[in-house]
Amino acid sequence: MPDIQSPAKRLAQKRRKLSPNIETAFQAFSKTVFADGALPAKTKQIIAVAVAHVTQCPYCIKGHTEAALRHGASQEELMEAIWVAAEMRAGGAYAHSVIAIEEMEKATAETNA
Repeated sequence: MPDIQSPAKRLAQKRRKLSPNIETAFQAFSKTVFADGALPAKTKQIIAVAVAHVTQCPYCIKGHTEAALRHGASQEELMEAIWVAAEMRAGGAYAHSVIAIEEMEKATAETNA
């Protein structure tokens, strides 16, 4: 039976082939970042799940959710982290609304001048 690779796996192999030194460096960096340190690996993976939702990277959501579960994260912890990400994403829009309000005030002042 022939070995049929998934398109994603085949493309990842091509990426490695096109820039092997950078790929190796990135993998080492990633391994170091997610290793136990001041924060345990489980916490880092939970953070990664939240960030992946803010950056809206489906590959990161899948991979870091799987990794968080492997490191002992509960489904409840992951869902809370996702809600934190949602609040922060919405909070950014809320906080930056003052920029639009400043422009509205400028336009009103110019119109009334």
